[in-house]
Amino acid sequence: MVDLAQPLKAKKPKRSFIYRTGKKLRPWFDDILAKSSAVGNPPVFDPATFPWTAELEANWDKIRVEALKVLEFEDIPVLPDISPDHGRLGADRKWKSFFLFGYGYRVDDNCAKAPVTAEIASRVPGLNSAFFSILAPGARIPRHRGVTKGLITCHLGVVVPKDWRSVRMAVHDQMVHWHEGKCLVFDDTYHHEVWNETDETRVVLLVQFERPMRQPGRAIGRAFMGAVRRSPFVQEARKNFLAWQGAQNKIDGH
Repeated sequence: MVDLAQPLKAKKPKRSFIYRTGKKLRPWFDDILAKSSAVGNPPVFDPATFPWTAELEANWDKIRVEALKVLEFEDIPVLPDISPDHGRLGADRKWKSFFLFGYGYRVDDNCAKAPVTAEIASRVPGLNSAFFSILAPGARIPRHRGVTKGLITCHLGVVVPKDWRSVRMAVHDQMVHWHEGKCLVFDDTYHHEVWNETDETRVVLLVQFERPMRQPGRAIGRAFMGAVRRSPFVQEARKNFLAWQGAQNKIDGH
């Protein structure tokens, strides 16, 4: 049984030869994906490039209601307890994630707690992941970059501190801010860094989706993501989450 009073002792799994080789080839993959992109290769996109973002914005108040209920749960795991590969990014233990979908896997128990959000997210074309990303006061996520240009990231501002200028993200050479009810869309393979220099919590609905691409990038991108989905990186995170979820269900009497 997992004791939720203590952090999960997540350990980095050993990396296979295929995983290590794939990591070395990632720049080559990303170059092909960028050239095959049907939406260009900017660090930050105009949300209107993706028409489905309008549905997120139109329903943000309903999503906010569910997010506020999620915030009432005291035991939402910090990211390093789920994914040890993110240990450096969540070292201050101020970044929590409430997953609805993760790398194509649906988290049924969590979707039941936020059914409207889950239903809307499920309609995003090429959905890969969707979760409430919860950043505590004073949090900082160090400079890092994402796994593949085959994915693009959308943040819907759900709960944004009043001093919105002091909660920000640097993406490549741009500084961006969140606004409630508005989508921010960016390519997370550009280096980015996040600060919450306020005394309030910031919550966004983070949605990762497949980049619209022409061939050969589309086939290469999907093959790469298939390998990532089967990799220790994802499977270890899934195992840790299921352990946390099982313990939570026992506490809730399920």
